[in-house]
Amino acid sequence: MVRYDNEAGKGDHRHVGADEHPYAFTTPEQLLADFWQDVQNWKVNHEHCDHRSG
Repeated sequence: MVRYDNEAGKGDHRHVGADEHPYAFTTPEQLLADFWQDVQNWKVNHEHCDHRSG
């Protein structure tokens, strides 16, 4: 549900759920911090959902 990538022609950007936003890469350390913050925010906002199957 959270993904960061650098697609040719699009540049750095991130996906959180169905949303896509530009991302300004600075350092690998900041990328990891931002990623884990987005994961935590997504989990908090979706704690009522159970995405496991069966």
